[in-house]
Amino acid sequence: MTGLTAEMILNAYMRGVFPMSEARDDPDLFWVDPELRGIFPLDDFHVPKRLAKTIRKMPFEVTIDTAFRRVMRECAADQENRHTTWINQPILDLYGELHDRGFAHSVECWQDGELAGGLYGVSFASVFCGESMFTRVTDASKVALVYLVARLIHGGFTLLDAQFITDHLARFGALEIARADYHARLKLALTVQGDFYSLPPDLGGLEILQSITHTS
Repeated sequence: MTGLTAEMILNAYMRGVFPMSEARDDPDLFWVDPELRGIFPLDDFHVPKRLAKTIRKMPFEVTIDTAFRRVMRECAADQENRHTTWINQPILDLYGELHDRGFAHSVECWQDGELAGGLYGVSFASVFCGESMFTRVTDASKVALVYLVARLIHGGFTLLDAQFITDHLARFGALEIARADYHARLKLALTVQGDFYSLPPDLGGLEILQSITHTS
């Protein structure tokens, strides 16, 4: 699949479809519209008690959109339990353009001035489609996810797309829904405009947790 543009990718997301590649060094992309789609219900997001304790202590500085391309590169890099990835160079380039245009965002966790973990995704209307996350320090990507959810709730978002379910994501309340259900939710979410930047930047860990309210 060649000749893709950032605009084409954004339009595909608005129809419930997203691109992937077979491997990091594969130059091609293919479209995905899963039969079962993973989502996080924003009104029933669960923060495990141990993680909530970490967030109250807040060992990280959390930022937004300060290192988008670096977060993408980290997500594409080998990790201890993963030695391949679907993030290839066309994805790095096209999503970087989406970020420049305000349709893709990153959440970064820093510790002692070093990037400890983070995540990125595509955002439009009141939808956030999570793409990938990485961690170099224990719990960094989990903290980024919690901060993302607090931001989406505060900003009036209605749909957080996880694409595929893993045991890790299920611990936070992610669930699988049928393709038709996802498309129906997406259609409604396209009628609402969220604000990704409405969350005050100086909230502490306790305030972030209170904005989510569900712990388990």
